[in-house]
Amino acid sequence: MKAAVFTLGCKVNETESGSIMAGLEAAGWDVSDSLEPADVYVLNTCAVTAEAEKKSRQLVARARRFNPDAAVYVCGCASQNSPASFEERNVTYVCGTDGKEDKVLSRIAEDFGMACYSGLYPKQTRTRAFIKIQDGCSSFCSYCRIPYLRGRTRSRSIDDIRREIDACTSPEIVLNGINLTAYSCEGYTLTDLILALRDVPARIRLGSLENGIISEDFLEACTKLQDFAPQFHLSLQSGSTAVLKAMNRHYTREEYLERCALVYKYFPQGSITTDIIAGFPTETEEDFAESLSIIDEAGFARVHAFEYSQRAGTVSARTMKDLPHAVKNARLQQLLLKGKEAEVKFVTSFAGKTLDFIAEEKQGEYYTGHTGNYIKIYAPGELIPGKKYRVEIERAYEDGAIARCI
Repeated sequence: MKAAVFTLGCKVNETESGSIMAGLEAAGWDVSDSLEPADVYVLNTCAVTAEAEKKSRQLVARARRFNPDAAVYVCGCASQNSPASFEERNVTYVCGTDGKEDKVLSRIAEDFGMACYSGLYPKQTRTRAFIKIQDGCSSFCSYCRIPYLRGRTRSRSIDDIRREIDACTSPEIVLNGINLTAYSCEGYTLTDLILALRDVPARIRLGSLENGIISEDFLEACTKLQDFAPQFHLSLQSGSTAVLKAMNRHYTREEYLERCALVYKYFPQGSITTDIIAGFPTETEEDFAESLSIIDEAGFARVHAFEYSQRAGTVSARTMKDLPHAVKNARLQQLLLKGKEAEVKFVTSFAGKTLDFIAEEKQGEYYTGHTGNYIKIYAPGELIPGKKYRVEIERAYEDGAIARCI
């Protein structure tokens, strides 16, 4: 039997899909993470924006083009938010976010008369292993539905996380969660967890962080790791203090920039990447200008920009008037252009310098992979996926840099 487990959305979703794939493989199934001909489709959905929900619903039709008679199992944030919109598409099974791995595997086991192998570590499909250490969020930003769909924050124990890491053979470990900064278990914090991983030989990268975690103690802990990837994805959302307040983000523009400076103090070759929302309802032209200018001031290596999307049930949707789509889109295009300029500037600053990268896959004449500070490397020659190489950066290229192995 063949199963295709397809994922939209965040790295946490990908990790949870990996657990479903591991359970199916243990039961003897052939498993893919792509939409392709299969007997069963597991669609792991996203609801972070209205567009993500639309794409999630469209997945059902996309899967059935490969096999109209296949069983279709839907899980995740979009089906948590609106189960009826999937049930009306006559899918086999719908569940939400809580315990979705076990629920989907149990239902498939029931439908196909197979053993249920739940609770396994996620199948790793790439050279990076994503380790989920935390779920849920208690921040309730005024634009976000995720706390309502994922629930309040909860975390895994350090011992449990360590067992999974010790069983992993990937050369890079990525610690992820819905709100990684909120990690807290048995009195231990994210800083404590990092210190507990000091003897791990694999490269360790952190998922998305809130800037409030950045402190001398936290950064000092990061320096203790054997192989730390100095990329800090610090969610910003707006460069305007007034908009940040309306978003229920608990920091100012100035405080954010102070945390960026602290990162560079400890990691001079480190990178800071971020998210910025274009066209939040209260955003004026002056506010937007501050979002543009902070890209240079913070020295971002990469910017993920997207339009504000009204999500039913959030504070911003209930109390604030949405801006016209044309305004939001125009601001988005400016952010994307500015972000690309910042990315090229960052990469170019490393021309002639040497960095380590882990080869991931062949793309045309190059092998690609990422440095610790998340520059995508395009290196000519025949390399070994999963192996670390020392390279000299030559020049910016596409979404990264051309480099040669030395």
